[in-house]
Amino acid sequence: MAISTHPSPAGPVVLRLAGELDHYTGPDLRQAVEDLLRTPGGPGIVADLSGLDYCDSTGITVIITAFHRAQAMGSSFSVGGLSPAMSQLFRVAGLDQIFVLHPSVQEAVDALGGD
Repeated sequence: MAISTHPSPAGPVVLRLAGELDHYTGPDLRQAVEDLLRTPGGPGIVADLSGLDYCDSTGITVIITAFHRAQAMGSSFSVGGLSPAMSQLFRVAGLDQIFVLHPSVQEAVDALGGD
């Protein structure tokens, strides 16, 4: 899995994920989120999942943990850009009950940036 970060003009940092989020790559995402949360009350994180091809239960757990860690640090965490298949997986897993699944990364950025 490839992970890259991109500050957005609206404030939140976009964390782009590409490839497979699973038992082997979950720790990489966990570390990337921890690195971004080092500044309490930071601008927030938007996980761009448009390049995510696969996500198993470990990946889902990492995303839920990232959401809770961000809240605990006074920040925010959101997801956007899910493919239809990933969107369905996240809904079946109940993630739409934990946080908003934004159809696009821009909508997630706008929601966190207050635009």
